[in-house]
Amino acid sequence: MIGSLVATGRRRKLAAGSQRVLIVVAAVFAAWVIYANLFTISDPLILGILFVCGIYTIMFGAIGATPRAPDHIPLYDWALSALSLACGIFFFVNASAIADRISLLHAFTPAQLFFGTALLLLTLEATRRTTGLGLTGVVVLFLVYNLFGYLLPPPFGHGVDEFSYLLDILVFTTDGVFGVPIQVVASYVFLFVMFGTFLSKAGGGEFFFNIASLVTGRSRGGPAKIAVISSGLYGTMSGSPTSDVVATGSITIPVMKRLGYRARFAAAVEVAASTGGSAMPPIMGSAAFILAEYTGVAYQQVVFAALVPALLYYMGVFTQVHLRAVRLNLRPSDDEIPTAKETFRTGWVFLIPIAGIVAALVAGYSPTFTAGAGVVGAVVASMLTKATRLRPWQIVEGLGETTLRILPVAGACAAAGLVIGGLSMTGLGMKAANVILTISNGQPGVTLVIAAIVTIILGLGMPTPSAYILAAVLVGPALAKLGFPILQSHMFLLYYAVLSALTPPIAVAALAAAAIADEDPFKIAFSAVRLAVVGFLLPFAFVFNPGLLLLSDPLFNVIAVSGGVLATLAIAVSVEGSIGLPLGRVERLVLTLAAAAAVMPFTLVALGGILVILAFAGRYALLMRGGGPQKETSA
Repeated sequence: MIGSLVATGRRRKLAAGSQRVLIVVAAVFAAWVIYANLFTISDPLILGILFVCGIYTIMFGAIGATPRAPDHIPLYDWALSALSLACGIFFFVNASAIADRISLLHAFTPAQLFFGTALLLLTLEATRRTTGLGLTGVVVLFLVYNLFGYLLPPPFGHGVDEFSYLLDILVFTTDGVFGVPIQVVASYVFLFVMFGTFLSKAGGGEFFFNIASLVTGRSRGGPAKIAVISSGLYGTMSGSPTSDVVATGSITIPVMKRLGYRARFAAAVEVAASTGGSAMPPIMGSAAFILAEYTGVAYQQVVFAALVPALLYYMGVFTQVHLRAVRLNLRPSDDEIPTAKETFRTGWVFLIPIAGIVAALVAGYSPTFTAGAGVVGAVVASMLTKATRLRPWQIVEGLGETTLRILPVAGACAAAGLVIGGLSMTGLGMKAANVILTISNGQPGVTLVIAAIVTIILGLGMPTPSAYILAAVLVGPALAKLGFPILQSHMFLLYYAVLSALTPPIAVAALAAAAIADEDPFKIAFSAVRLAVVGFLLPFAFVFNPGLLLLSDPLFNVIAVSGGVLATLAIAVSVEGSIGLPLGRVERLVLTLAAAAAVMPFTLVALGGILVILAFAGRYALLMRGGGPQKETSA
């Protein structure tokens, strides 16, 4: 049942010649995206039309209809690709007429009705192939509501909406398929993914893995710690929990199993670490770009606000892994650990484009320019050493692979545009907000709990961008009505959209890890939730305490970050129940309460919590010095 919800079409393995043709076509499309974003000022509607139709043309050739689709392209997929291309040509040729028409006033011509309906159906099929039945079912449900919701009683009913009305809003304006989500994907998301692709193709992934090995490989539980650090670093490039699990987990999980780590624990570490990559600046996955565009908050501000929570998340996972390694006496890696000289002999070149992106963000350049500069920087930097130098065909491959990697994101965001357009037609977003506030009786804490649960449910089996978008339009208005600041409340929703990737019962990241670890995905997911417990608590802390997002005055920020660090360590110790010496229930409760106090937005309360945690740490340091840690030896 769950497998059918998340099953997507099969990525085809075409014959060598056909695959090269596909790569070249995808590379040409990627080159056009660069040109359109950096060298022309395109009308948003035209950019959206060409991007969506171009993506669909490639998608139906690259991705089969089912998980068992053949490797060759069948006739019906050629027909869908041709129809996508025809839609693009029609909309482009008639773009000015479409832009000049007055929505809901001018009747459709037969050609507009045909191509508009075709594009709507193509979007549904593209969504099903790239994201599975989960998101597709949600989109269809909203479309049915838009068409037949007038039959429902108040407050959920709405006025009669004819199909032409629906088609007009969803396809012939920038409120639907060509709305904010696809506009973001067609611009800086595409370019940032391209940056990650070139960095990885030049060897950046191996460089990050070697850094993680160099830092933690020889310590107790080293392979698990390598997974945490390398997945976090790789996540800055990929922004996708599932792809992160596949890329780094294919190395770290077998190593951990070989050293005697239980498959469940090995996979859970990778899942928890990979999921956090979607919240790790500077890229943070496409959801962060959509957040910036949707809220009107500058992307630079989103990145800086997200930095401390992301570091606290990884500190929590790393600390729990360390405490578990100490308690179970897990061995370090028996593989040869690279030296600093070996790691940086060629890897230093990868620091150049990363530093360039950070500098551009600090200087206030637009995300599109920053991403474009990062792409150029990654290619140029790779040329500085023979080991990392990209050959001409590798550059073409990098361009083509970027397009192919963006297919699932584009399918999800086009579908999300349908949902947003439908919600604007019916006003369901505000109705849902009123229902949430009625259930919570307007209590901020209760409303946040409901918002977190709803966001996680919306994200089950869905890509993070889709989960965040749905939460933003359905839950965001409720938080706004209670007066929560827009950046804090949307960061709250983004975090739970990210965490939905490891939350049972679907947990798409755990499903990816299960295939590598040969373990039950449910067991992996529950273990990953325990390792990621800090991530589930962080949003409640920073939504009330702006200092954790560096949004307050300097002194308050320092107190908030200090409290956040100590609270993270305290929660990790409390969850693991050990700090070298085992902890009793009362001690774990005291630590948990002190952690909650340490992140309070009240200075005296926060200082009190900080002092309790420091006193606790000092007491156990003395006890361990006197009696020595007690260890378990079972793995």
